[in-house]
Parts: sequence; structure tokens; C-alpha cells
Amino acid sequence: MATAMIRDQDQYGCSICLELMKDPVTIPCGHSYCMSCIRSYWDKDEMKRNTCPQCRQNFKPRPVLNKNTILAEIMETLRNTKIQNTTLAQTYAESGDVECDFCTGDKVRAVKSCLECRASYCETHLQPHFDIPALKRHKLVNPCVLPTCQKHDKLLEVFCKTDQKCICVLCLMDDHKGHDTVSCSEEREEKQVKLEADKSKFEKKFKEKEKELSELQKSIQSHVDAAQKAVMDTEKTFNESVSIIKKRHSEVIERIRAQEKSDLDRLGGFCEKLEMEIDMLRKQGDVLDRILHTEDNIYFLQNFEKILVPPAVEDCQNQSLELVSSFGQVSHTVSHFKEKLEEFCKQEADTILENVPSSSIKASQKSPGQIKIGDRVCVKSTVKIPKFNWGSHVTHKSIGEVKALHGNTLIVSFPGHKNWKGVLSEMELVNDSIKPAQSCSIKVGDRVRVKSSVDTPKHKWGGVTHQSVGVVKSIDGDNMTVDFAEHSEWKGIVPEMEVVSADEVSGSLSANYDFQIGDSVRVKSTVVTPKHQWGGVTHKSVGVVTDIKEGTVTVDFPECKGWKGIVPEMELISVKKGNFSIGDHVRVKGSISSPKRGWGSVSHKSVGVVKALNGDIVTVDFPEHKSWKGISSEMELVDSEYCKFKLGDKVQVKSSVGTPKYNWGSISQKSVGTIKALKLVVDFPEQSDWNGDPSEMELAS
Repeated sequence: MATAMIRDQDQYGCSICLELMKDPVTIPCGHSYCMSCIRSYWDKDEMKRNTCPQCRQNFKPRPVLNKNTILAEIMETLRNTKIQNTTLAQTYAESGDVECDFCTGDKVRAVKSCLECRASYCETHLQPHFDIPALKRHKLVNPCVLPTCQKHDKLLEVFCKTDQKCICVLCLMDDHKGHDTVSCSEEREEKQVKLEADKSKFEKKFKEKEKELSELQKSIQSHVDAAQKAVMDTEKTFNESVSIIKKRHSEVIERIRAQEKSDLDRLGGFCEKLEMEIDMLRKQGDVLDRILHTEDNIYFLQNFEKILVPPAVEDCQNQSLELVSSFGQVSHTVSHFKEKLEEFCKQEADTILENVPSSSIKASQKSPGQIKIGDRVCVKSTVKIPKFNWGSHVTHKSIGEVKALHGNTLIVSFPGHKNWKGVLSEMELVNDSIKPAQSCSIKVGDRVRVKSSVDTPKHKWGGVTHQSVGVVKSIDGDNMTVDFAEHSEWKGIVPEMEVVSADEVSGSLSANYDFQIGDSVRVKSTVVTPKHQWGGVTHKSVGVVTDIKEGTVTVDFPECKGWKGIVPEMELISVKKGNFSIGDHVRVKGSISSPKRGWGSVSHKSVGVVKALNGDIVTVDFPEHKSWKGISSEMELVDSEYCKFKLGDKVQVKSSVGTPKYNWGSISQKSVGTIKALKLVVDFPEQSDWNGDPSEMELAS
């Protein structure tokens, strides 16, 4: 019934709006319309007032319009049926689906493919294959991309055993004439037998591996359980040991306090008695003073016999000494207890560690690359900045001796920096066979430095350090004169010096002074007049190092380009201002409505690279504006994820992303767009100004 109604649904359409009637009404001539449509029709034109749009019959007076309830129910049924059929029919093809070859506009998903027609059909376009007798004989298969011969545009139906490839019937008469050929189905049957045999082997192997995995998982779980139990037992035992020590600690403290109180109570009486005796002696002393200073001889002689002899004073010195030394032995005993406890704990802990069943740990402890106390080490060349920083005079070329190890932390004694702190992962052993190039016989003109093993030269340092490299000026027996940049005609002795190889010279002069080419420097405040004069430069001037050669440094200052100075006169200044440094990617903060120095061609979306820092002034190279000047407090660092792209790059969403942070919009995994702004804003063909997260994007291949 519903199907018949759908076929004849045109008769239920309003002849005015050409849609299914809404609130249908029937006028006296028998024609039906939407209630709103017929009213609008009559009210719009006086000539057509009260006239039927179809038969032109005129009604006087205007008929009363009442809703046709039966027709309204039919309209509602038609709408529901139409919606259901439309929903069922329009199952649009998604990524990976085979599309109907006959649908126009939005492609509908195909349900079958015809090997004869070499086309795929949706349910609607497939119907002729069920209704037309000639098409009923065609072979239908599940929807797929039908393979065709690129040369003849025919289906691949034949398999050439000679060339081991699928061909069409025309290829059989052309390039493959005389070859051993069979039908594809025949070849498939033959290969399927072999594949099934391989599948059986695969399934057998699969089950074996599954069993191995199950056993391994059980072993792992058992290992984890054993480790967890060992951890719990260890924690419990050590906690109990700590509790015992704390308990004994409390007992000792309580005993000391009790003894202290007893001694104070006992000696409190001595203090009171001494105070009384002191007061009495003071009074008697006053009497003696009066008698001694009187000029009356009779008074002196009469009172002489009356003077009391000072009472015997009990000596409390022994009591004082007893107080001072009473607890000294306790401190000594506690210190001895600590040493014995440490020694015992170390021995027992080593025994416990030896019983830990970890081949990987033991292997690492015995590894030839393991660093231990006394080894010579240096910072790895791959480490840009050590975790605890470089410190003074330490560089990649510095070689020091390990003095202590504490877990992953070690203490190294470098020349010029004792007790340097670092982490094991940043250090590497120095091959003892690789030593600085030196000669037993130092001659005039050689470049030398003080040996790292020399703590203090015989003739003192005089401004020279272990990193200083100078030229030998003269040698007289064991005595030598060296010209250092820090100290001309420095006096030293040959056994304290070593030759510096030519390969080390160029790098050492820059590295040894904590700065290198590209660093920001200024003249030290202690320098009154530089060796090569000021030339417009001041103590406040900040420049960039452009060259370092044999102790001479070339610096580009704003006041003087190519300024020459000597390394000891210069100092490195921090290039860090706030939260960013030279080379960082930055942008204007979103809270800044108008930068102090103006926008120029820059906007909030612009991302640039810090080129220079001078006080609070930052110079940034933006794509829109080179050498833009701003205030560092107005800028913020940009996440490094933004920095891997630039404006104009072609990008797409990574295949590993299920749903982008800001959703798909109109795009898909296959969409390729152009970066419009580094916010990140991308223009895709399907959607302009699409917002994305940089971590979800990749450059399109």
C-alpha cells in the first residue's frame, strides 16, 4: 500500500508549492491545496480572488477552509515513508568503500559489482540486473575495484604461467601468444591448495608461539610477584631496622637529658653557695679598703685584729671540668657507632645486591664502559649543556678525574674547577692512550700550557690558568719564559709545562674562556683601557663575537663593527632574558593589545626567531617583518611543535590521529592543506581557516 502511494505521490502534491500538502484543504470544486498556499494565492491578486488555480472556477462568497483530516493522515504517512526510504537509500560511501559508478553528486556505497559491465552499483542502480532478462545472466560479486588490463581495458580473466601475471583475453592473442596460460579460477584453485597447506603450518606455528607467550607471561608474572615480595620484605626489614635505631636514639637522648638534669640540680647548690661567699668577700674587701686607706694609725691598729680571716672557699674547678668533659665521650662513641654502622650497612648491602637475580644489572656493573672512582672522564660531545651547568673553565675538551660517585651523580676534579658535579649519563671515559700531544723536549716557539697535574706553579700563577695557552719565548735550563695573553714574559719551569697540539690551539683559545663565536660579550668592568683602545665602545656596550684567533677576539658592537680585543679583557654576558634566548621562537603575548614599539607588519599570529637581545629590547625576525624591535616583557615563547612548520607548507593530519583536537570539520585523513598561520591555521580545499594542533600534523608527502 505504502509503495503504491509513493509511486503516485505526485497526485498528493500541492499544485501551488509543488510539495506534499501541509494542512490540506479541499475547496468546493474538489481540488485540494495547502491551507496556507490557497490563502496566499487568493490574498495576493484581486483578479484571482476566490478562483481555483486549476479549473478557474469562481466561488462567491469565499469558501470556508476546513482541514481535510483524511488527506492530512495520508500526507503524514507519505512523509514518514519518504524519510525512511531516503535514509535507507542514501548510505554514502566513506573512506575505503567502493562507490556506485552511476550515482551523480554525493556517491552512494556500492552493494554489488558486475564482472560483465565492469561497474559497481548501489541498490537503486542494481535493480535492472534483477528486472531485465539480458542483465540477469551477468555475474555479480561483492563490491570491489574491478581489475582491468591497462593496455586493452578488458577484465583480467587469464593467468599467464610463463610470465606469472594476470592478463586479459586480448593479451592472450598479443604479447602472451604461445605462453602457458590457464583461467584465473583454475590457477587460484591450484594456488589455494598450497596456501591452505601453508595456513596449516602457520596455525601450528601460531599455536606454538601462543603457548610460548603464555608460559613467558606466567614466568614474568611470577618474576614480578617475587620482585614485589622482595621489595615489601626489604621495606619492612629496613623500616624495622630504622625503628630500632630510632628507639635506641630516643633512649640515648632521654638518658643524656636525665643526666643533664641531675648534674644541674646537684651543681645548682654550689652556684648559690658561691654567690653568697662572693657577696661576703666583697663586703669584707670594702672593710679592708677603708682600713688600708685610713691615716689614723690608732684606728688601723685597733681594727687590725678585728678583721676576719677569709673563709675557706671550696674549689669548684673540678666540678667545671667534670661538666665540660662529662658528655664528650658520648659524642665520640656516637661518631664511632656511625662509622661502624656505615661499614656494616655497606658490607651487608653489597651482599644483598649480589643476591639480586638480575643479569642486566650484573652485566652493566661489569661493563668495560662503567665509570668508577679514579677514572679519567670528559663531558660527552652530544651534551650541549650539562644538567648542573658547565661551571668555570669546564668544556667538552676538559679531562678530569672522578673523585666520588653517588647513585647517578658523580664528582669530578677538572683543572681549574675542583669538585665539579655531573651525571653519569652525560660523561664518557677518556682512553688513556689518547693524551695531549706533547714532547719531552720543549723548544722556543712551541705553544704550551701548565700541566693539569700541577696545582700551583713554582713561580705562581700570575693570572695564568690551566686553560691558558702561550708561546715559549726563551728557555734557560729548566727555566722558561712564556708569553701568555694574560701575562707577558711569564716565568715557569719546563717540568711543569706541556706542549699543546696544533689541533687544540684554535678551539682551546675560545673554549677556555667560556665563550665562542656567536656569543654576546662585553669588556670586563675591571679593564680601565683595552689593549687595542675603546674605539667608541664602552663598558655598557654588548656585542657578538665574530672571530677568535690566538687570544685575539673580534666583536661586532653596535658602536663599532669588527672591534679587536684580547680574550682576557672580555666576559660572557647572559643571553637569556626572561624565559627566552637568541634563536628561540616567540610571538607577542595575547594580553598585549598594542606593543610599545608598534605592530609594524606583525600580528598576534606571527611567530618569529629571536635575533638579538640588548637589555630589555628584543630583535625578532618575523616572516612578515625582519629585525622587528620589541620589549622582552611583551613576548612569549612558542611551543616547539609550532616551529617545525612554516607558512605555506603543505600539511595533512597524521594517520595515527583518530579524531583531531578541534575535530575534522569538512576534512579527512586524505586532505592536504596549506599553512596559513602558525596558530595553527590551515587552508584545505574542503575547509578554509581550519584550526589544528601542531602535534597532530605532518608535512604532506
